Amino acid sequence: MDRRLIIEHIPRLRRYARALVGDRYVADDLVQDTLERAWNKFYLWRPGSDLRAWLFTIMHNVFVNQARRRRYEIEQAMEEVPAVSVRATQSEQLELQDVDRVLRSLSPEQREVVLLVAVEQLTYEEVSGALDIPIGTVMSRLSRARERMRQLLGGQTVMPLKVVK
Repeated sequence: MDRRLIIEHIPRLRRYARALVGDRYVADDLVQDTLERAWNKFYLWRPGSDLRAWLFTIMHNVFVNQARRRRYEIEQAMEEVPAVSVRATQSEQLELQDVDRVLRSLSPEQREVVLLVAVEQLTYEEVSGALDIPIGTVMSRLSRARERMRQLLGGQTVMPLKVVK
């Protein structure tokens, strides 16, 4: 396998990082740190295994390490609302802002699971492997996050959060 395989996953890594930290500059740094680590440790990737999940695992570990070192910077970044790059009607724009606000109110652990399942469409097993937590923990965090989001959105479901097995 060739290291060029990593390149095709950069857009997904950027999207996840941006949703995770909320600031595009911090997200770009996270992606760069992830890619650097993946590039230097590429020999550890097992051909035939899911490269995407491996990259998300690296990103998760980099993020956790950075959060431990710079907790106050992460909290400041979470306060900012990223610009939405899709053309949307005014009501859709407001709905997206509501979902973004609600996502940011979740704990980092719940937000990670929601983003990986709902946005990146990883299976529970892939999320479990990427975050190095049991599948039951993935399911419980997702369930609690969904309930919290429903409460904060006034009982309405704006974002389709499907069950992925």
